[in-house]
Amino acid sequence: MISKQTYQFLQDLRKNNDREWFNANKPRYEAARAEFEKFVGELILHIARFDPAIGALNPKRSIFRIYRDTRFAKDKSPYKTNMGAHLVAFGEKVHDRAGYYIHLEPGNTFLAGGAYLPPSPWLKAIREAIDEDGDAFQKLLNSAGFKKYFGGLEGETLKTRPKDYPEDHPHIELLKHKSFLAVHQVKDSDAMSPDFLTHAAAVFKALKPFDDFLNNALTRR
Repeated sequence: MISKQTYQFLQDLRKNNDREWFNANKPRYEAARAEFEKFVGELILHIARFDPAIGALNPKRSIFRIYRDTRFAKDKSPYKTNMGAHLVAFGEKVHDRAGYYIHLEPGNTFLAGGAYLPPSPWLKAIREAIDEDGDAFQKLLNSAGFKKYFGGLEGETLKTRPKDYPEDHPHIELLKHKSFLAVHQVKDSDAMSPDFLTHAAAVFKALKPFDDFLNNALTRR
C-alpha cells in the first residue's frame, strides 16, 4: 500500500522544490519511489488478469521521472510534486495509445486513461470511428461501470464543429473533443488504504472498453 511517509515526502517537496533540499532528502525520495514501484508492479499483475498484454510491462520503466524538463518552461522548479506511471500494452511510456495512468499527488491523486491531445493521425482516426460507430461509443460512455467511476467523458473541446463534419451530426459533441479522457479522483485517505490496489484494478477494468475503442480506431482504418 501507499504509506503516509510517501505522501509526506511529496507534500514537503512541494514546499521545498529546490536541489539543495532534494539532495538532503534523497533517501526519502528513494524510499517513496521504491514503494511506488512495488505498488505499480502489483497493479500490473492485477490488470493483467483482464488485459494480459499489460503483464509484460516493467514497473520501473513505466514510472515517469521526477525531474522536470524546464528548458522551455516559465516554472523552473526542478522536480515534479507527484509520482506517475502509464501502463500501456504498446510499451513503456508510450504517449500515442490509450492505457492506464496512475497519478499520486497530495490533494490530487487520480486514476485515468484515454487520449490526451492525441496526434493528428490518431485524432482523425478516433473521429472517423465515432462517425462510423458513435452509438457504440456513447453506449460504453453510458455503461454502469464507466458512469460509476468516471461520470462522463472529459477533455478539451472545439468551440465549433470539426472540419468535414456537419453541425447536425448525431454525435457532434463527441466529435468536438480534442482530448478523450476518463478521470477518477481518489481521496488521499483512500489512496493510503489497504484496499487501494484492488480499487485501482476495478477502476481500470471499467476503463478498458473505453481505451479499446480509442486504440482500435487506428486499426479499423
